[in-house]
Amino acid sequence: MKLPKSLQQKLNQREANNALRDLPVTNGLIDFASNDYIGFAKNEAIFHETHQILLDKNIPVNGATGSRLLSGNHALYNETENFIAKFHRADSALILNSGYDANIGFFSCVPQRNDVILFDELCHASIRDGIQTSNAKSYKFQHNDLEDLEKRLKSCHTERIRGALFEIYLVTESVFSMDGDCPNLEELTNLCDKYGVYLVIDEAHAIGVFGESGEGLVQSLGLQDKVFARIMTFGKGLGCHGAAILGSEELKKYLVNFARSFIYTTALSPHSVATILMSYHHLTTAKNEINSLKSNFTIFNREKMRLGLKPLFIYSKSAIQSAIIPGNERVKNIAVQLQEKGFDIKPILSPTVPEGQERLRFCIHNYNTEKEILNVLQLLATFVF
Repeated sequence: MKLPKSLQQKLNQREANNALRDLPVTNGLIDFASNDYIGFAKNEAIFHETHQILLDKNIPVNGATGSRLLSGNHALYNETENFIAKFHRADSALILNSGYDANIGFFSCVPQRNDVILFDELCHASIRDGIQTSNAKSYKFQHNDLEDLEKRLKSCHTERIRGALFEIYLVTESVFSMDGDCPNLEELTNLCDKYGVYLVIDEAHAIGVFGESGEGLVQSLGLQDKVFARIMTFGKGLGCHGAAILGSEELKKYLVNFARSFIYTTALSPHSVATILMSYHHLTTAKNEINSLKSNFTIFNREKMRLGLKPLFIYSKSAIQSAIIPGNERVKNIAVQLQEKGFDIKPILSPTVPEGQERLRFCIHNYNTEKEILNVLQLLATFVF
């Protein structure tokens, strides 16, 4: 059966803009594209230990069999959530099926009607989608712009002085997925204290990267007690699947009762939860992997400078390094040339990013060699200059 005409027209328009997405296949190229920053997705020890813990605990089960509120809350959930909460110095952790589910679940039910959500304009689609399902009012502020944010906060404060009753939720990311940059979290927490704001931080791209044990940027700065909720996603640095919302025991109880993306979905399988637990166990002793990753940051930034590439790149101290190359066609062509030389580099096209902000997104890993970093940047310089 043919697509409705309106849908076909939208596909045709994407194709005309050279922005049509398709599903890539595994290519065997040198990895500068995945979010597997410290190699946990390919870690054989985690793979075997996950299988072993299921055997040791006599859990020969393939699926969860239902939602966590029905039959899917198997024994590993409690052990894993307790471990995660202790590791992140949080009162509680609630595991959900993905980072997307976590953000949808949180923002759809926590901010109430007449409450206000202030969000960074570059927040991830999952945050924005969650906000759209909320009954709260929402306003974006300019990316990492504390002055613009405080203007918004002052306006809200004025309304409160006049007698309006509402809560304010401020949401940002500790590492932004497309730019790789970070907000000033110390100043953010100061503003939240000043104006009585509930701070929510998505740490998807910080776990496994920041801190001595990969605990994330918030905790590495000792700010965990100033954050109302942290969203920890496992599909990046932990190399597995799922996510957890960290917060108070009362917040966990509330989410169990009102977060629809938690309530109305089949739970993760025992194998998935066991993988999360084993990945966290390995994270506690992953200093070598994390130090190797940080060393590669230094090498990458040094070579950017040497080759005159620094002006192309957005400032970043994270594993995500983005070179702005405007135009879908041009950035795709350069990505293809790099791929033909053996490097898996993905172009990020509009409308995923704003028109004129198309880019090559380099993801740095602990297993990238110095030679690989030097070669890929030398090729980039050849293709863009």
